[in-house]
Amino acid sequence: MTNTPEESFDQLAKAYDQEMDHASPFNTHYERPAMMKELPDDLEGLNVLDAGCSAGWYAEQLVNRGASVTGIDISSKMIKAAKYRLKERASFFQHDLSQPLPFEDNSFDVVVSSLTLHYLKDWNDIMSEVERILKPGGIFLYSTHHPFMDFIQMKEENYFEKKLLHDVWTKGGKTVEVSFYRRSLQEIVQQTLQYFDLKNLIEPLPIKEMEQITADRYEYLTKNPHFLIIKAGKRQVNP
Repeated sequence: MTNTPEESFDQLAKAYDQEMDHASPFNTHYERPAMMKELPDDLEGLNVLDAGCSAGWYAEQLVNRGASVTGIDISSKMIKAAKYRLKERASFFQHDLSQPLPFEDNSFDVVVSSLTLHYLKDWNDIMSEVERILKPGGIFLYSTHHPFMDFIQMKEENYFEKKLLHDVWTKGGKTVEVSFYRRSLQEIVQQTLQYFDLKNLIEPLPIKEMEQITADRYEYLTKNPHFLIIKAGKRQVNP
């Protein structure tokens, strides 16, 4: 039986809360540094949405840079962990990103979404909604599985076919089936360009400190793309 994303991440919430900040070098020394590098050090006065906030790591970093942060996630247990972590420093509530976002037009300066969009089959709705809630000139920064990584590791035959894939993760002593969609780089870029200007496309490299923790994984990531980061901007309204 295939878990829904909500079921999978409810089961993984404890592991994300207790382990991901130090026990997952793919996050701590690879994806997270590359994502945070694309954001200003000073976010004072900016409204930021953390879409797919998990246990609150990004929300905490954004608050520490001065932002007013709202976090949403499909998993109620992830939301509970994020609230415990941030206390009253940010606002969190459960929401399914496949549904319309419960925010006013032009209400956020930045939307950050870390390793979340590949759980959605259709990106048109979420792209349209993020474009709607961003202020003109606002930034949409998201990371996702690199399509080449999924294509090779899952031994797929048709790179251009969008397909629901299934994997098994073991974290915090739990073994959980996780399902996600693989789509081509062409589709990722074209769907982004349909709603935004492309500011940057990043195939990140691990930071050097990772080599001291896990030399094998460090070497792998210096030669193989694993995640993909897109920085996009909402188009300015012409006067």
